[in-house]
Amino acid sequence: MDGVVHFEIPADDAERAKAFYSTVFDWEMQDFPDMQYTIMMTTPIDEQSQRPTTPGAINGGLMSRSKDTPTPVITIGVLSVEEALKKVEAEGGTVITPSTPIPGMGAFGYFKDSEGNVMGLFQYT
Repeated sequence: MDGVVHFEIPADDAERAKAFYSTVFDWEMQDFPDMQYTIMMTTPIDEQSQRPTTPGAINGGLMSRSKDTPTPVITIGVLSVEEALKKVEAEGGTVITPSTPIPGMGAFGYFKDSEGNVMGLFQYT
């Protein structure tokens, strides 16, 4: 069974959104300027695996709002993004972003499900 491993929140003003979530929920922010992405730490992680140490907990990300990702995205962990996207298409979904490597972490992709919701996929290295 593939589980939810991450979430993403789109923002029109990243600095405003980072201030909001860090102040309201005490989340820690880690910027990745090359990717124009901010990791939002909602729970501690194991430094070696980069995975949450609390069972069932997930961390998230903050990204620029786009036409493909106008609302929050739930990300599902899979063994292979490419294989999962093939299944998505076979069941009536649409690939938004094909399998894309994230150096040192894994790969991700976005798809639209049968109901029109944009969802994410993540494959650990």
